[in-house]
Amino acid sequence: MTSLPGVSAPSAVELFHAFALIHDDLMDRSATRRGRPTMQHVLTACHQAGRTRAAADRLGAAAALLAGDAALAWSAELLHTAGLTHPQLTTALRRTDAMRTQVMYGQYLDLLSTGRPGPDTAVPWKVIRCKTAGYTFVHPLLLGAELAGAGPALTAALAGYGWAAGEAFQLSDDLLGVFGRPDETGKPNGDDLREGKHTLLAALAYQRADAVQRAALDRHLGDAGLDEEDACRLREVLTATGAHDAVRRTVREPCRAAVRALEGAPLPGAVRRALTDLAAALASRTT
Repeated sequence: MTSLPGVSAPSAVELFHAFALIHDDLMDRSATRRGRPTMQHVLTACHQAGRTRAAADRLGAAAALLAGDAALAWSAELLHTAGLTHPQLTTALRRTDAMRTQVMYGQYLDLLSTGRPGPDTAVPWKVIRCKTAGYTFVHPLLLGAELAGAGPALTAALAGYGWAAGEAFQLSDDLLGVFGRPDETGKPNGDDLREGKHTLLAALAYQRADAVQRAALDRHLGDAGLDEEDACRLREVLTATGAHDAVRRTVREPCRAAVRALEGAPLPGAVRRALTDLAAALASRTT
């Protein structure tokens, strides 16, 4: 793989994200991502001729697993061939090692809690931080800053920003995964309900539900055969318990914390504005 100076390190992060999303879609059995079929469905369609549907599905899933593995390998290759100095490469590898381990642990926690939703809010918060906030915001921000020679004050500010922004991103994503419009979000709005994801949204609904609402949650949340009528019933419960509004309010808190984390940080004006605008966009990224 040929590398270009100044392009390889950020490209390595993009390929890491591709690996994480391909594997996430595979484990969640998601049909679409950004309005298009997920990797396993694309590969299933490519190799369907002459095979039974079950055989094509198995091949598509296995090939998607390998595609994600390839993206992860290419990510590492780009970093190793980016022309970094030895100290830079050592720093970059330390950062990407932490990012890789953290996202895999977070994905494991997500798998463990899926299908077993309940009132415990500690579980979704831990998944949010390990699975999403780290690899989506914190580690990419710090990788760029460290390679540029940033000092402790700036890296601490960016880490604070990243953890908060990552929380806001995942909380809003959880809302969109249930209440969003697929033609706008590019992904289904029933997968998290069928999988029985233990999100903060689900946990707050369990905490606030009366007996009838609790019965609906127990019956339908995690039902693989959930139809649209029952999905609407679940959305009604998530709304009536106040869980939907509570998560929307909660999204705003880390967005404000992200902006506060940048106060006094030695950042160029354009960078500060870009990060502040991103936090504002996250605050409005709900339904």
